[in-house]
Amino acid sequence: MPYNDVIGATQMGGMIPVEYSREIFNTTAEESAVMQLARRLPDMPTSTRVMPVQSALALAYFVNGETGLKQTTDVEWTGKTLTAEELAVIVPIPESALYDNQYPVWDMVYPEVRTAFGKTVDQAVLLGTNKPASWPTDILAGAVAATNTITLGAGADLYEDILGESGLFALVEADGYGVTGSIADISMKSKLRGVRDADGQPIFMRTMQERTAYELDGTPMLFPMNGCMSVASAYQFSGDWSQLVFSLRQDITFKVFTEGVIQDASGNIVYNLMQQDLVALRCVFRLGFQIANPVNRLNSTDQYPFAALIP
Repeated sequence: MPYNDVIGATQMGGMIPVEYSREIFNTTAEESAVMQLARRLPDMPTSTRVMPVQSALALAYFVNGETGLKQTTDVEWTGKTLTAEELAVIVPIPESALYDNQYPVWDMVYPEVRTAFGKTVDQAVLLGTNKPASWPTDILAGAVAATNTITLGAGADLYEDILGESGLFALVEADGYGVTGSIADISMKSKLRGVRDADGQPIFMRTMQERTAYELDGTPMLFPMNGCMSVASAYQFSGDWSQLVFSLRQDITFKVFTEGVIQDASGNIVYNLMQQDLVALRCVFRLGFQIANPVNRLNSTDQYPFAALIP
């Protein structure tokens, strides 16, 4: 992990305005495909929140004749915990670069921080990359465990792989959920444009002049540009994103330091802000994710709300 990254004078400018702090969180959500599709819960007043999830459904019975006995049923819930984990970065900058540069440095830094936050969240939730242990199993591993995967090219064509009777959407539906959206690698755009009907006409394009409507069965399809996807692991994730919930413990906060030290994992001092005339900006926010996945009337034993198109 890097502890000695620093932005040089050629990239620097002025100090970050206070009003940017809230805007960066809002645009972080836009940069995260997962946070666009997932359901946001109210902010967390503490670092953990227990979410009741139904684990047993009510049953009803016919009464046998006029004197028959009415039967009983129960309804059960189990608790799933959201734990707020911290996502943070420190950006050290030479004071001379701040004072001498004619451009406002943070106007250039903030979109980079925004994209980095979005990529980190998406990779953790989708692929398990650097995922906090308290967060649920990543969606790829969960789909594999639930046998909710389709290998690209397994069907007659891409249409069958995704929308066919045994395709990606069908796996989610068989588990009692309806697909509400998809997240896919950018390479899936050209694959979808290339799908044609029996007459050779593109299925996902109305005309060559109009912009392609990237929707599948009436649900939105996102192609993250933050670098979170890897075709070596999966081409596409589809599912009921209302079952993936997140909550904030702390909005993004910023603090500028002019004194202090930055250490590496071994405790070695990499930067001494006072001695080296550096300014460091610390960006922090905390959030938790959980997959609800309650039992439902169509599948109450091994249901999972997502499926993955894998290589």
